[in-house]
Amino acid sequence: MSSKKHITFKILLFLIFTDVLETFAQFCFKKSAMSGNLLGINTLSEGIVFIKTVIPSPFLWVGLFSVLCLFIIWSAILSKIDLSVAVPVASFSYVGIPVVSLIFLHEKISLLRWSGICFILAGVILVSMSSRQKARPV
Repeated sequence: MSSKKHITFKILLFLIFTDVLETFAQFCFKKSAMSGNLLGINTLSEGIVFIKTVIPSPFLWVGLFSVLCLFIIWSAILSKIDLSVAVPVASFSYVGIPVVSLIFLHEKISLLRWSGICFILAGVILVSMSSRQKARPV
């Protein structure tokens, strides 16, 4: 079903923007969850209290708006290029999210986790490179 669908500079910019937007949305969701200030939700009543605490958080609403924008942009991207190309290229949020977590949330990221992130990136690069190869007739 794939016809032409090459990545143009404009589409690449939109893919990069989706990574930035995805990272931002996840950051907002984490900040809204932190406003709940609960370590665990073990009962229904604790869950209800958590939801009541998180719902007024502006971070939740900004995160949800970011996801809506992400959905619209992603849909536009997918109308122009193949899904099997778009997803690997737009997977750099696997690096962006830990970096933002490290800088803004002061989370500690172990060497083992960074190693896993590097393996994911290597896989993303390999998949992206393989999508450039023309399909060979059997």
